[in-house]
Order: sequence, then C-alpha cells, then structure tokens
Amino acid sequence: MPIEENLQKEIKRVFDLQKSNRMRLANSSVEERKAKLKKLLNEILVSQDQICEAVYKDFRKSREETRLSEIYATTSELKHIIKHLKKWMKPKRVSTPLSLFGSSSKVLYESIGQSLIISPWNYPFQLVMAPLGLAIAAGNTVIVRPSEKSTNTSALLKKMIDKLFPEDEVKTFLGDEEVARELTSLPFNHIFFTGSPTVGKLVMEAAAKNLTKVTLELGGKSPVILNKDADLRTSATRIAWGKFMNGGQTCVAPDYLLIHEDVKEKFVGYMIEATKNLYGDKNTLREENNYCRLIDVKHFQSIQRLIDDAVNDGATIIHGGEIDESDKFISPTLIENVKLDSAIMQNEIFGPVLPIITFKDFNEILYIVNQNPNPLAFYVFSKNKSFIKNVLESIPAGSSAVNDVVVHFANYNLPFGGINYSGIGKSHGYHGFKAFSNEKGVMKQPKYSTMTLLYPPYNNFKSKLVNLTIKYF
Repeated sequence: MPIEENLQKEIKRVFDLQKSNRMRLANSSVEERKAKLKKLLNEILVSQDQICEAVYKDFRKSREETRLSEIYATTSELKHIIKHLKKWMKPKRVSTPLSLFGSSSKVLYESIGQSLIISPWNYPFQLVMAPLGLAIAAGNTVIVRPSEKSTNTSALLKKMIDKLFPEDEVKTFLGDEEVARELTSLPFNHIFFTGSPTVGKLVMEAAAKNLTKVTLELGGKSPVILNKDADLRTSATRIAWGKFMNGGQTCVAPDYLLIHEDVKEKFVGYMIEATKNLYGDKNTLREENNYCRLIDVKHFQSIQRLIDDAVNDGATIIHGGEIDESDKFISPTLIENVKLDSAIMQNEIFGPVLPIITFKDFNEILYIVNQNPNPLAFYVFSKNKSFIKNVLESIPAGSSAVNDVVVHFANYNLPFGGINYSGIGKSHGYHGFKAFSNEKGVMKQPKYSTMTLLYPPYNNFKSKLVNLTIKYF
C-alpha cells in the first residue's frame, strides 16, 4: 500500500529543505562537526537507561549486553571519530609522476551531500547512531529510516535525533518498507543500507535510477573453521558467545561450524558446557535474563522451519532445540548431520542454531564454503600458521578473525563490509568517513610545465620526446 499523501509531501519537503542546507554543512569546520558529535555522544551517555529499556522491550536483551553491543559499540566509534576527524579532513598530499615534474597533487575530502541511512532491527540503536556519526563527520545532511520491527528503539531514536538536530540537518522518518521505498526513490547522493541481501538488491535497484552511490552492509553464511590443533575449550567459549549473543541475530555471527573430524566429539562437549556457563542450562536459560529473544513471531517461525526441515531430512539436534512461539524463544541449538543442499545450509540462519559439519582435509573445507556466495565474515581457529595462511588466502570474505569471532567489528581501524553478495563498500572509522565523502583529486601546475613540450604540432623532436617518455617514465 502506498504511503499517505501527507507523509509523502513531508518527506519531499524535508528532502528539499536539506538540499538547500547541503553546502553550508559541506563547508562547516572541523570544530563545528566535532561539537555536533560530542553533543550526540553526551546524549547517548546520559540516555543509557532509556536505551536499555527500549531494547529490552524489543528483544528481552539483557542490560549489560545492550550496554556493550549497542551503547559501547556506538560511543567508542564516536570517540574514535572525534579524536581523528581533524586528521581525516586534512587534504592528503600524494606523489606526482616525474613526467609531470614541477606539479603537485593532493586529495580533498568533501561532503558527499544528502545521505540516507536505512537501518535494520537486529542492533537497532548502534546501526543508526554509528553511521550517523560518520555522516555528520563528513559534513552531510541525513535522513534516517530505522526499522519498523524494533518499534521501541526506533521511537527513542527519533526522539533523541529530533532533540539534537534541526530537521534541515538530520531528520528521522518512522515507517515500513513503503516509507523506505519512497525515500530510496529520491535523488540522494549516498544511501547507507544495512540489512539482508534480498532488500539490498531492491535498494541498489532504486539507487541506480538516480545513479546514487551506495554502501550496502548485508550478510551471508559466515563459517567457522576449527582445525584439530586449536585450543578446543577456549574456541568453544568464544564461538558460543559470538553465536548466541543477541539470540544469534548478528550479521557476522558464526553461521555454521566446520570442524576436523578427529576433535568433533570432544569439542561438542566443550561447546555445550560453554553455552550453559554463558547463558544458563535448560532450567535457568529463560529465567536469568542473559539470553535474548527473537525479534518477532515471523522470524521465530522462519528459524523453526529451518530446524524442522533439517531434522526431517536426517539432521540430529545434539543440544537445545527447545522452542516457545509465545515467548519468541529458541534455545541455543547445536545440530549435526545436515545436508549441504538443505535449507539450513543454503540460507543465512540469523538465529541461535549452529550446524556442525566435519571435514577431513583442506580441499573439503573449500568445497563446502564455496557452496554459498562470499560471506560477510569467516573465522579460523588453529595454532598452525601455515593452515591459517592458507585459509585466509583461499576464502574471499568481507572480513576475518583468527582464533576468535565477531570481535573484529570493534576495531575501527579495520574496514568493515562485505564482498558482492554480502555487501558493497566499507565502513567504520576512517573507512566510514571516506564512504560518506567524495575523494576529489586535485593537481596544481606551475607556470612552466614539462607537459607543454608534448603539445602539438608534432615533429621529429617531439616524436623523440614521446619515445623517451614512454621508455623511461
């Protein structure tokens, strides 16, 4: 159903208003931008109780997990941006070929312009505020469309943004996919989208009509590869944490585990133990408030179907499997004997279910991983440097971590993003600043330039100069 005419007009009004304000923000100083970022940072710090309450209402996520994965993940990046923004904004001098002797060259970082941020529901606060900070740092106007599924957090985001920024700088529009469709039809200069590959394709299709630049942070099936020489107990704890935090609803969560057949049984025992230690056993899992729920019944049912289809096709649940639709609850679940062509191995799970598959040799790893498009991330656990090197060099992915999972997301010196199906473009820190900027190459020529020696009309002397230029430069 198309959006209401009044809302459509309001979106267009704000878009035009921000268009008229674009150049003022583009020309704003580093101190002006840092002042806005500090204001945003302080508002987040004083609003921690409200943030935790909103996220809890949406997910039943524990307060401390929210403080770490939503608040700290945002404030740490904002602090990083504030600390380095002056350096990022400075023109970067670059070398000039000797054939252009006397010239000088530099790269200017200018605002990309009007930006649209469309965020998902799985980390509803962080995945709005972190890219918003980058967009502000780069001197852009911004329209934000948070997810309609995380209603409480989205409402809080709108309240905070309306309080902090005038609408000709930043504005939030709440609503469903029709609101997102209306926004993506407008000629923004940049769209920053986080979500599924399916919706990412629609965003890219809409952006193409206006030749709008996009950053797409998508997903995919991110594997964990565990070699037989890995520290099994430590690996189990780290994988259990990264897989089951946020109820498995993390874009870079381990999607399935490839483990050497010699250590599988021992590892499974450690994995079950680690899961119980982190989130509770069968009797306490739902009571201790450490374990997140799924976002809605629709998502619950999609995960349940993946489990049921796998079991009906011969898979075995070796831990967990408890479900309650009324509570949107699926316990941390380990499953084995899954077929590579089953739905659970062909689709991103995005929930608390970990298929465990054994391998015998390196070629088998590559065969299994290559059944799916390039993942957003993959993880390798091993003490063997040669094995680690071979894995890193053989599997294309957006990012990787060695002997841990998920934690690379917290290093803002690393580029974060996918590759093809799992995403386009990079974000975080300086890489995110560049995503919201136009890198303008500038070359300055002196009064007397060697290039004039190569201007027409051409003769034998200039022909020799061309030959020398090609040969030596």
